[in-house]
Amino acid sequence: MQVTEKGQVTIPKRLRDAAGFLPGSQVAFSLEGGKIIIRKTGMGTDDRRKSLRAAAAKVRKSLDEPFRQMDSEEIMAFLRPDDDDRA
Repeated sequence: MQVTEKGQVTIPKRLRDAAGFLPGSQVAFSLEGGKIIIRKTGMGTDDRRKSLRAAAAKVRKSLDEPFRQMDSEEIMAFLRPDDDDRA
């Protein structure tokens, strides 16, 4: 594997998959005993979506029946402050 002029390398897919590095994953580098270590520090896009969907499912389950019947536009309108609240 070759390092480019910009210091870039491609992590082989089998290693990315094994480490759980998804597109958008945040990583940190450290030097330990002469070896460069790459650690995942943040969620990738797919992980973040999965986490948000799980949180949204919990919220939906906790809502009273009238709220469960609302569509997304009705929920957004409910959440927005009234003109009186903006003053």
